[in-house]
Amino acid sequence: MPNPTVAAGYPKAFLDFAVSRGADRQMLIERSHICRDDLNDQDKRIPLTNYIALLKAGIELCNEPALSLLFGEAVPLQDISIVGLIGVAFDNVESVRRQVNRYAPLTLDADDGGTADAIELVRENGDVWMNFTGNIYADNPLLTESGFARNVCGARALQASLSASMPGLASLHFPKAIRFTYKEPSYRAEYDRIFGVPLFFESHMNGFLIDEAFLNLKLPRTNPYLSEIMSARADELLKSLERSKTTRGRVENLLVPVLHTGEATVEMIASKLGLSRQTLFRKLKAEGVTFEQVLDEMRHQMALYYLNEKKVSVNQTAYLVGFSEPASFSRAFKRWTGASPRMINQLQNRKR
Repeated sequence: MPNPTVAAGYPKAFLDFAVSRGADRQMLIERSHICRDDLNDQDKRIPLTNYIALLKAGIELCNEPALSLLFGEAVPLQDISIVGLIGVAFDNVESVRRQVNRYAPLTLDADDGGTADAIELVRENGDVWMNFTGNIYADNPLLTESGFARNVCGARALQASLSASMPGLASLHFPKAIRFTYKEPSYRAEYDRIFGVPLFFESHMNGFLIDEAFLNLKLPRTNPYLSEIMSARADELLKSLERSKTTRGRVENLLVPVLHTGEATVEMIASKLGLSRQTLFRKLKAEGVTFEQVLDEMRHQMALYYLNEKKVSVNQTAYLVGFSEPASFSRAFKRWTGASPRMINQLQNRKR
């Protein structure tokens, strides 16, 4: 069953925005059932249902039906997700579109197994439309209006900043028209104010009508070094997201916070996943591992992290990865690495 998620940067930013408009922060948290600590890392994944609940709670508490639209207008993607930073270092608009398609799951992941581009080009009677694919946008107008306002306002801000150095850019209008699959909202006036172009509701797509010249528009190279760093980080996050969809990945995510208890049993993890013990065994076997292997490798990885990165003592590391006795931990560590944990710890202390 699909488990759509959004990057935590979205609810974090909306929470701050709604509070600035008069909503109570604690009430928003309670109504959306979002864990406050999950918002500390903007790249963490939050269930889409919780984010939608947050949007609706904000609208009600602020008594502002257009709040999601206004959120998109006010807060740029660069403040929310790494995807907003990737696009600033590419050669042209079309290359940006391709990169956004690649990294789109880092913002909103439908988890439906789809392989279609998040944004596709549709040619229709001589016109070019940027169509935002996916049922999630069609099913959730709040996501569409917020995303469209953010895209349009961001593109226009970039266009304004580049117009002085790029003659002719100001004559290109983005977008020329917009289509929405849903019915016209009661706050249509805000749509007109923000977008300022012909709007078509109850259409067959959510998309922008664009000038084809935009696709080959050359963008100034801002910082190739920054581009490499952002892309490398985004690739790591993308791999992590894909891994989290496997049974092994889901087990690993549940193991990390309970390793120190020493009670990370297969029964506990199966229960948290809503599976029987046998079903969990079967799913892991299909991926070529056992629960014991996953637990052992997780302890190995976390032990190296605590000793090498955090410079934690051997005894404390043993506790953190779930060993009741340091001697048992030392035997396991030697099996993993061929060396004793105290040797690793001493080497790290000498480097300080």
